[in-house]
Amino acid sequence: MKRRDIFKGLTLLPLTGGVLGGMLPSGSAAAEPPAPKRDFFKELGVTPIINAGVTMTFLSGSLMMPEVLEAINSTAHDFANMYELQDKVGAKMAEMLQCEAAMVTSGASCAILLGTAAAITGTDAAKIKQLPNLPGPRPEVIMQKSHRYLFDQAVSTTGAKIIEVEGPAEMEQAFNANTVMALFFNAAGSSSVPHEEFLAIAKRHQIPAFIDAAADVPPVENLFRFQKMGFDLITFSGGKMIRGPQSAGLLFGRKDLIEAAKLNHSPHEAPIGRPCKVNKEEMFGMYAALKSYLERDHKKEWQDWLDRISRIKSRIETIPGVKGETYTDPGPANAFPCLRVSWDQQKVKVEPEDVLAALKNGTPSIVANMAHDGAEKMLSVGVVLLRPEQVDIVARRLKEILHKMA
Repeated sequence: MKRRDIFKGLTLLPLTGGVLGGMLPSGSAAAEPPAPKRDFFKELGVTPIINAGVTMTFLSGSLMMPEVLEAINSTAHDFANMYELQDKVGAKMAEMLQCEAAMVTSGASCAILLGTAAAITGTDAAKIKQLPNLPGPRPEVIMQKSHRYLFDQAVSTTGAKIIEVEGPAEMEQAFNANTVMALFFNAAGSSSVPHEEFLAIAKRHQIPAFIDAAADVPPVENLFRFQKMGFDLITFSGGKMIRGPQSAGLLFGRKDLIEAAKLNHSPHEAPIGRPCKVNKEEMFGMYAALKSYLERDHKKEWQDWLDRISRIKSRIETIPGVKGETYTDPGPANAFPCLRVSWDQQKVKVEPEDVLAALKNGTPSIVANMAHDGAEKMLSVGVVLLRPEQVDIVARRLKEILHKMA
């Protein structure tokens, strides 16, 4: 039975009006979650954490926006045809992103898997069924040597072989009949082939170029920048600063490749992406998150982050020898401001590692990071993931710990 026949005659499920209509207010970042009826953290003995760091998956990413939670909760009570939902969510997101096509994936790593699979199989049903064990030579994906990273395992999961290159000349020579894709890791520390040249070489060989920009908003402009450059596939994490479901991601770009990626994904029953299932609530939630993120006042949000830093800084600098400064990561990943805290260890006799441990092991548990300025070690206190009432909690705990050692 063909896909289109499966849901022929089913009632269409609109994404505007009804369930989601009017539920996506902008500027709602400061809204407080309702008081829980049941404390599952306590019930399971799990320690709730205040994240004064960055969006790390092991810390459950970021906190979903209220409108994302509303999208999830308001759509949990009815069934939906998943083929239709993915198509319609994707169409709406493509409009918002001003691109040909888009889809929701189970995180950016899944997007790399599906994008690679799409480049290998296209819409060939036999290849989709055989992946990752295609007969003949292994498909090849070109990457710069300096761009190799943990998540490129998603490429090799498809059965593809990664071909490392250094510089434009090596990249030119690496293309052959087995090449299916070229992958650019946007947050790599260095690039021997910059974006524009990378794209030009790939296009000369008529091979799709994919960019992994998982953690590379803000700025919001990055959601549009790479497709304008000419990348065929782009991925961003949904569970980082877009603040959608932690297990969701975005894959968007060329329509033919997105359609092939869908064929390699759930709800199709046997492709390589079937284990990377995305439920309907996450699709609605990711749609709501992207809409919210694009409508947000980003200048106001940035100023709020700076104000948070000032509040914490003013509290801790009452301790002699303690100094705080605003530091903005140059990016491209995690390009937002944080507070760097240092102190004269003749006056405050404690190592940064001990302060981090005290924050983590205290009540509430607060996770911050270490930063380095040459040989000097200091604390990096993130503010972008704090709920509004947590700003003063972090300031108070940090002051208490440093004051004890003064």
